[in-house]
Amino acid sequence: MVAIDLGSNTIRMIEYDCTSKTTLNTYEKIVRTAEDLIKTNKISDEAIQRIIDAINEAKQKIKFENVAAYATEALRQAQNKNDVIQQIKEATGIEFNISTPEEEAYYTAIAVEDALDKNIKYKTMLLVDIGGGSTEIIVKNKKELLSESFKIGIVTISQRYKSIEALEYGIKQDIKPFKDFMNFAKMSYRPDIFVASSGTPTTIAALKIGLDYSTYDAQKVNGIEITINDLDEWMEKLLKMEMKQREKLVGVGRGDLIVSGILIFKELFKMSGFEKCIVIDNGVREGIAKDYCNQN
Repeated sequence: MVAIDLGSNTIRMIEYDCTSKTTLNTYEKIVRTAEDLIKTNKISDEAIQRIIDAINEAKQKIKFENVAAYATEALRQAQNKNDVIQQIKEATGIEFNISTPEEEAYYTAIAVEDALDKNIKYKTMLLVDIGGGSTEIIVKNKKELLSESFKIGIVTISQRYKSIEALEYGIKQDIKPFKDFMNFAKMSYRPDIFVASSGTPTTIAALKIGLDYSTYDAQKVNGIEITINDLDEWMEKLLKMEMKQREKLVGVGRGDLIVSGILIFKELFKMSGFEKCIVIDNGVREGIAKDYCNQN
């Protein structure tokens, strides 16, 4: 089967064998779904075309059978969501469902849990997923899953604040609502590990071990531990680089977004109270695949 996660910045796909529980192929591309969404409340024609082009490109690599396709926050917010879904379906044959925040959190959590269970012992995890249009904070143990979705992501924040000074100030103000949920999660569930998935944490983990966008290896990134010092170190390095050099490390179309991601991640890190964070590449697409296989 093929699972597709259309995020606010990136489209990610996985071709998965339900019988052997193995990944056959993966694909991802930056499509900037939420570009200009904060101004227009719509997905732009250019973004729709980038999504269509990415799906058609992926068809050269992946056998599209038994497809489960979900879109997240950008489509949840967009006034033209139905038209976007129809245009993509007509051009590619793929029909997207729009996940609820609860479904997105569930898919992320079961995917991360699957990756953690192979190597890391824990009772309860505190998980953050910093997306392009929203950020999910999740608490998960063997019996319960509690989550909250906040409409703050790296693409929307980057569109709102244009200078690094405005970003630093604005993010501190905008993520204040995170604190109540984070404190409740810590006091009520007492998580023993702090985990992060999505592009910003995986990028920093990759850079820490000497990988860049072109050499990125999810298997090497899974389980890497990072600290706030790592975030500060790479923030400083990336800000000193020309955009071309920065995008060589983090990917074309992400050079301006990685700074926003690091700043959001740093504030979440401080709120968590943990000294280290475990990074997991698995996310919504792997969760969709796992859920599909369990039900079919």
